[in-house]
Amino acid sequence: MSSFVTEVLASSGKLEKDDLACKISKLSRKVEETKEEVTDMINKKYVEFMPSMEGAEELLDQVESVSKDIDLLKSCIENEVQQNLHDAVTEYAKLKQQLEKNTAVIDLLQHLQEFDTAIEEYHRALQEKNFVVAAKQHGKARASVDALKAWKDTELPLVHALSSEITIQRENLIYHLGEEWQKLAVWKLPSTKTELTSEKSFLKTALHLNRGGSKGDESVPHALLPSILQALSIQGELHKKIKLFGQVLFKYMLKPLILYPSLVVEVSSQPEQGAVLSLQCTETKAEHPDPSQVYTKVLTVENPQFSLPISVPKPNTKTLSEILGDLIWEEMSECIIRECLVHSIPANSSQLAEYSEVIKQTEDFESSLKEMGYLAGDSTDLLKYARNINCHFASKKCQDVIVAARKLMTSEMHNTVKITPEYKLSIPKLPNPSGGEKERKESSKKSAHYDQQSLENEKQLSPNTLCLPMCRISESVQQLMELAIQTLSEVVGSSPQCAVQLFYTVRNIFHLFFDVVPTYHKDNFLKLPHLAAIQHNNCMFIAHHLLTLGFQFKPHLPLKDGVAYFVDLVPGFRRLGARCFVAQMNVQKAEMLERLSTARNFSNLDDEDNYSVASKAIRQVIHQLRRLGKVWQDVLPVNIYCKAIGTLLNTAISELINKIMMLEFLILILIIFFNVK
Repeated sequence: MSSFVTEVLASSGKLEKDDLACKISKLSRKVEETKEEVTDMINKKYVEFMPSMEGAEELLDQVESVSKDIDLLKSCIENEVQQNLHDAVTEYAKLKQQLEKNTAVIDLLQHLQEFDTAIEEYHRALQEKNFVVAAKQHGKARASVDALKAWKDTELPLVHALSSEITIQRENLIYHLGEEWQKLAVWKLPSTKTELTSEKSFLKTALHLNRGGSKGDESVPHALLPSILQALSIQGELHKKIKLFGQVLFKYMLKPLILYPSLVVEVSSQPEQGAVLSLQCTETKAEHPDPSQVYTKVLTVENPQFSLPISVPKPNTKTLSEILGDLIWEEMSECIIRECLVHSIPANSSQLAEYSEVIKQTEDFESSLKEMGYLAGDSTDLLKYARNINCHFASKKCQDVIVAARKLMTSEMHNTVKITPEYKLSIPKLPNPSGGEKERKESSKKSAHYDQQSLENEKQLSPNTLCLPMCRISESVQQLMELAIQTLSEVVGSSPQCAVQLFYTVRNIFHLFFDVVPTYHKDNFLKLPHLAAIQHNNCMFIAHHLLTLGFQFKPHLPLKDGVAYFVDLVPGFRRLGARCFVAQMNVQKAEMLERLSTARNFSNLDDEDNYSVASKAIRQVIHQLRRLGKVWQDVLPVNIYCKAIGTLLNTAISELINKIMMLEFLILILIIFFNVK
């Protein structure tokens, strides 16, 4: 057995594959032989019942020897094989690492080769003005440099040099593209020292669009502009260039065409070269541009000049017009709305039907822009503004009405008109809200029937019942009421929203009167009795007509039942007029009492000085009453005039009586005093 193990462990402890298999087969045969002998012994012991103790012990020793050989062989296999396996794995790892390093070096060299090839192609294409190829090759070179930067195992000084080179070449490409762009889109602009405040300052503006040279010029490819734009798009500079171009186009060409009606654009085409757009001035009397003219001028500028396709490095394709539209459309539409459509809003509701033509022109304008690629989607803010004319009409009307009303309120109040009981506000004839001829006939029949059956009273009311007495009011207040009636007349035929807005605008006029007139004319109301009387009449005149003003327009107002219309404002106007006149009365009373206070209590009238002072005070009071009589007599209603003068006269007489009674009381006291003595 030992010789077998020695043979197994031969050759410096290394097992070869064939020798190991042979040894294992021999051991297997010995195991089989031992197995047969054990089986034979068991058969003899238990089957043949023959004592075989010695044979069994020998077999047991043989089995133990074989078992030891097996364990030794197993241990040898485990030690030697595991050691060889570890060495093999280590060697494989080293080989793999070396392979990866070699692969990385090969990739590095491949990227360097690609960079060199791309740069050579880039320079060749740039020299030939093939800008699209140059931009693509520059992109490939940049991708190679980025791949080299991603190699983290080591840092090559060459990578920094390549990065600097790729940056320099990119700036070089952009510079050449900018130079060519300036040649293809040449602006002629006004001087920077010129103030752009009139249409004449824009007459020097011109734009020459060159599409890239003529077909006969072999040095310059035909239609160079799309190539430049596509190269700028690949380099990510197109948006910046178009944004700057769009700003100049809007500031110096589109905006002046929108602002000034007299400016027009003239387009002159040059075969194989492009077009020249210049601004010219024409004579016109219009203060604000007409929408149709503005749309025509804008379409003339933008019509096929900027519809060149540009393939961008994304899954979509855009044209120059689409990019330009995205950049300037919002600002341009706001300018059209602010400078054109706002001024085209009708001044009265009768012109609203004619505004449908403007809406149609706006729709056609946007449709043309969509066909040229400037717009995408459905309606824009421009079209929404034009379609929402009812709301804008109401807003503009309300704004104009409030401005006109405030101007009337702050105007001079000295100009007056005479109001007689026969005076009536001129309210336009309003259409019948029921609208049916049949209903009108039936109502007329019913009224005629009731007229026949009605019995007249013996006592009739005076024709002047519930009429204003004769007085004078400010001409501005009369115009203010006419403005309110004219505004309410606009609700006829208007949309419900517009009608409600106009109604509350009229209410705001009278609320504004409460705040503006007493504050603006406060000093004059206290200093000038004439104006105080006029303000009193103004307030009473407004309050009188507010009683019935709302009900005259009630059938045409889409308001719920229970709305007070203008009746709730009547007490406020009456208090405002009365307060103003009472304040003036108090001023006159104070002046009268002050004059009477200088009469030295009418004592010692035998003295010439005392008599002169008392006489002067009485004359001043009489003069004051006469002056007020002249000022108020033709202004105030007769009953108010009489009450006012009577009140002031009563104040003067009461003060005189009180002073005289004080003198008599003193005399009586003196008499009693001397009698007592």
